[in-house]
Amino acid sequence: MSQRAKVRKAVFPVAGLGTRFLPATKAIPKEMLTVVDKPVIQYVVDEARAAGIEHFIFVTGRNKAVIEDHFDIQVELYDTLRNRGKTDELSNLQALQPKPGQTSFTRQQEPLGLGHAVWCARELVGDEPFALLLPDMVMQHEPGCLSGMVDLYGRVGGNVISVEEVPEEETHRYGIVGVGDDIGADGFHINAMVEKPTPGTAPSNYFINGRYILQPEIFSILETQERGAGNEIQITDAMLKLAEDQSFSAYRFRGNTFDCGSKEGFIKANVSFALTRSDIREKVEDDLRRMVSAL
Repeated sequence: MSQRAKVRKAVFPVAGLGTRFLPATKAIPKEMLTVVDKPVIQYVVDEARAAGIEHFIFVTGRNKAVIEDHFDIQVELYDTLRNRGKTDELSNLQALQPKPGQTSFTRQQEPLGLGHAVWCARELVGDEPFALLLPDMVMQHEPGCLSGMVDLYGRVGGNVISVEEVPEEETHRYGIVGVGDDIGADGFHINAMVEKPTPGTAPSNYFINGRYILQPEIFSILETQERGAGNEIQITDAMLKLAEDQSFSAYRFRGNTFDCGSKEGFIKANVSFALTRSDIREKVEDDLRRMVSAL
């Protein structure tokens, strides 16, 4: 199979419990918490759609049915909006909705890590390259992060990982890649991958920010992958094995990334996206200035 086959499918691992957001996530999946007026997961799906993704694969867990409902038609709501003449609201909802047959849902029945969640999608992905988007990581940039990755993949093939720079003193908190030869202003070949390196030992200050394009051979590696850090099946371990036979390239993402799995990142995302909205920016900006000056 050609490594330049089109990236048509994307995997979204959404089985996590969201314990850092309790009690808010006791009954609501963390992926459905809203940034301004859209659920976190909607931002990530929109990014994938803009990159040309045609099939959206969600790896879910218990109590995540509301995610499936979100991406379905709500007949009563649509009829109510139509009858009340709320055409803009109706059009906006319809534009966000995937077409019939574009979404698939499968269960990760045990919390065995990101690598295991990806492996759970193997039958739905099949024998073709796919995108992997971590839904906690919300990107803010035009064009989107995955769009840039798809462009780079079209030039170099193989596997592509999105990276950003982080201060040297914070490299021990992330998966870090080593910098090889440049492949244009937007990327470079990866010559090392280290998960949370010991302070002072990181091969660079580029961290993996939650976006991947992977070849399907990763599934056979994950099939027999032993548990690693946290007693979980780690995707980084599988990528290191795959890198023995296939190339890995990095895409330099230069937009804003918000870790909406953390309270700080979630709040920053709400503020940043609110300030891009012409309908609320002025009021939000004024209120923020007033609140900061009162501290």
